[in-house]
Amino acid sequence: MVSPPFVSLVALIIVLVVMLAEQRYSLANERALRERGAIEPQDDVYSIMRLTYPAAFVAMAIEGALSDSQPGALTVIGAAVFLAAKALKYWAIASLGPRWTFRVLVPPDASFVTTGPYTVLRHPNYLGVIGELIGMAMLVGARVTGPIATIMFALVLLKRIRIENAALRHPPCS
Repeated sequence: MVSPPFVSLVALIIVLVVMLAEQRYSLANERALRERGAIEPQDDVYSIMRLTYPAAFVAMAIEGALSDSQPGALTVIGAAVFLAAKALKYWAIASLGPRWTFRVLVPPDASFVTTGPYTVLRHPNYLGVIGELIGMAMLVGARVTGPIATIMFALVLLKRIRIENAALRHPPCS
């Protein structure tokens, strides 16, 4: 039988490795966007997000590792939710192409993207992020930190969405 600490550790390692790969892609796009004259709003919540997002996964993994509940159906469902969320997120990233970054960067003459999942959702990337958190919580059995981290990060994302929408409607001046 697979132990909760093993499941939590493997899940956390996978999440953090993927997060690092996403960061590399984000930084490359960020450099290119800044070279094109992209502007970043002053009031973005990125400084909060860059710490709380990975910390949420770490907290859930710790709770899961300390849990006495054995992995089972909820673990499998959590993995499926996590993978579905990643698929949605990567579809959104592919639709944004070189405009996708961890930061809100508005290039000259920017407009809302209306292709891919953006044809039906305004912020599919953020829905994917919430799905990742929910999936991880289920996967590792984080019954306390999972809901708390998801709700708290969703509140940060709501502020981020307001900032992003405002920046696209009224781009910040350079």
